[in-house]
Amino acid sequence: MTASLLFYGILGIITTALAVYWNRHLFTGDAVGRVTALEAAFYFFGVLSLVLGWYFNVRYTHAVHDANYVNFTKDLFANWAADSAAQDYIIANVVLLPLWTISDGRRRGIKAPWIFFVMSLFTSFAFAMAAYLAFVERQIRYSRAASSALSSTA
Repeated sequence: MTASLLFYGILGIITTALAVYWNRHLFTGDAVGRVTALEAAFYFFGVLSLVLGWYFNVRYTHAVHDANYVNFTKDLFANWAADSAAQDYIIANVVLLPLWTISDGRRRGIKAPWIFFVMSLFTSFAFAMAAYLAFVERQIRYSRAASSALSSTA
């Protein structure tokens, strides 16, 4: 199962790198400025979620004989309390996250906003959501800088 974890970890790194690459204008130049406190909070909690999630996933794959996505999903529904949390998580991650990031991301000018959903499949829902929110913060500052540059030249 270690090869599987390594494979998903690499896919998580690749999808995160693609999100940054496709939106590199948000991370280069002076238009966006430094990381704000809000953006730093998104990064912090996203990375915290990633570390905690991977810690539990590694433990799960080492403890369960047949650890895979199907069994993992079945195990989410272990009792009524888990059922409630699991259905909430699945709907939020598989339905709402892509609807939100794709529609909102397009309106804001974020490139390839669908990548955040794909990222969530290999990192964590909270990591992908935090990354998206951090990108939105940067995009807002980028758009403001672009708008002021246009206003000052007019």
